[in-house]
Amino acid sequence: MDFVSAPGRDTVVEQRRGEFLISTDRKRVDRDAVHAFLTSSYWARGIPREVVARSIENSLCFGVYDGLGAQVGFARVISDFATYAYLGDVFVSESHRGRGLGKWLMECIMQHPALQNLRRWSLVTRDAHGLYAQFGFTPLAAPEKFMELHRPDVYAPGAPVSGGL
Repeated sequence: MDFVSAPGRDTVVEQRRGEFLISTDRKRVDRDAVHAFLTSSYWARGIPREVVARSIENSLCFGVYDGLGAQVGFARVISDFATYAYLGDVFVSESHRGRGLGKWLMECIMQHPALQNLRRWSLVTRDAHGLYAQFGFTPLAAPEKFMELHRPDVYAPGAPVSGGL
């Protein structure tokens, strides 16, 4: 991995493997490609493009790119870079699955210098438990201690606008 400056959210870290590149450079992220995937995903169905763009600007993003520079995978980490990180919006495009890119993406995320020695990581998945378990993720040890405010229809047309409690 090559470090452009001191580790942090805006530090660009890049790693190559064969024809593929993983980069944390938000300028490289193809927002249209990421939006196209997320808006049809089970977890962000219908998400507006401007929400995706804002989430990219406010996260530590990891893009996976093929030899031509096309976006073929993505993940983002939301963190205070001191104690906690949430991993979300992780995907590898269907055409590039089965090549180990998801595992490599997770390796890059977990090795990022700004994400070391955090007390807690969390994520939500419906179908990738096996992948995340390889990196130490487990089901919640005490789910009764966790709470959430979940608005699954927030991107649906006509959904009420809510700014908080």
